[in-house]
Amino acid sequence: MLDYVKTILTKVSFDSKLFEKELKKAIQSLIDEEVSELRNWCYSRFNDRYEQVLQRCFVVA
Repeated sequence: MLDYVKTILTKVSFDSKLFEKELKKAIQSLIDEEVSELRNWCYSRFNDRYEQVLQRCFVVA
C-alpha cells in the first residue's frame, strides 16, 4: 500500500491542493509504521516545494 501511495503522490505533485488531499487520505489509510516511513519519504522528496503542506498534514498524524 505504501508504494501505491508514493506513486499517487508523485503523480499529483504538480498541484498543491490535490497533493494535500491525497496525502491526507494516505495518512488515514496507512498504519503508524507506514506513516512514519511516508513522512520521511515526503520530506526528502517534496520539502522544497510543499513544506507547509507537509507540516500541516503530519502535525495531525
